[in-house]
Amino acid sequence: MVEKSRADPPAPSSDPQVDESDEGHAITIPNNVAASGSMEQLVETARDFAAQATAENTNKAYKADWAHFASWCRRRGADQFTPDPQLIGLYIAECAAPQDGSRSQSASRPLSYSTIERRLSGLAWNYQQRGQVLDRKDRHIATVLAGIKRAHAKPPVQKEPIAPDELMKMVGTLSFSLRDLRDRAILLIGYAGGFRRSEIVALDVNRDDTIDGKGWIEIEKDGAIVILQTKTGWKEVAIGRGSSDESCPVHALEQWLHYAKIDHGPVFRRVLRDNSKVQEDRLSDKHVARLIKKTMLDAGIRTDVPEKDRLALFSGHSLRAGLASYAEADERHIQKQLGHASAEMTRRYQRRRDRFRVNLTKAAGL
Repeated sequence: MVEKSRADPPAPSSDPQVDESDEGHAITIPNNVAASGSMEQLVETARDFAAQATAENTNKAYKADWAHFASWCRRRGADQFTPDPQLIGLYIAECAAPQDGSRSQSASRPLSYSTIERRLSGLAWNYQQRGQVLDRKDRHIATVLAGIKRAHAKPPVQKEPIAPDELMKMVGTLSFSLRDLRDRAILLIGYAGGFRRSEIVALDVNRDDTIDGKGWIEIEKDGAIVILQTKTGWKEVAIGRGSSDESCPVHALEQWLHYAKIDHGPVFRRVLRDNSKVQEDRLSDKHVARLIKKTMLDAGIRTDVPEKDRLALFSGHSLRAGLASYAEADERHIQKQLGHASAEMTRRYQRRRDRFRVNLTKAAGL
């Protein structure tokens, strides 16, 4: 592949001031401005920018949170447009302990503390778009949430990291069909880059190839540079070439792009079932999780654990956790690769970290 020149990432846009209705970002022409075709076009542009102020998955989650709360309010004749802490305290209480006879099928199952906390964030965000403030520290919310945490909160469940030898066994289950060339590149690029599954499938070949792309790849002699748009801005991830073609993520990527004849648009795409054609559609991030589970089973990894439990142990995050746990490098380099703002966040991913490297017991003379 031809080496490309480096390009500076686009400068992030300023967050516009928006109002949010049930239909989305309801930016309208101000009352003191005359309506015109150009102003209406500008309103549409502002709405597009407003939709990009938060990540797409976050927007979907917040929209679902508001829809659930609005439905709950309508069934009880309550006003969802007023940020009433007492009402929301009752709402989260029912989320944690659904009442008998509820007509909402989704409300029949208690929600976890983390889900309820996320829903509160979604409601606060929606009210903020309307120019209102939800006081989450109000006693009607804070005390109920604290009680839910004491009663229901559980330690976070971490997915198992994939070890390098396990990754190569997983790669070894793949053939050289178009679909398997793609999946080999996904596993190796995802692991070496420490990417989230959504970041893997959001990559384009070149800058500005697609509207929904979140980054692109520049292949160079010694490796590849991935320029990626994250929640906190743009970052560059350097992926060096491996010690052999079999384990090299850059070689795997080059092979996929060459045989799939892709030089523009999404990097990872759907392939027809008979491997005869690569389609234009971008892969879903769910494919990455399914791929990891399938190849993990095919490779016979962790056979001492029942299959159902093995499937629960691994997910798309296992690639990211694997790099953090097994890369023999200074912690600051791993932190940079993963894009973490703090070393503490990186350490949460390092399942093999030696927590007793500094022994304060002996240091204290015991």
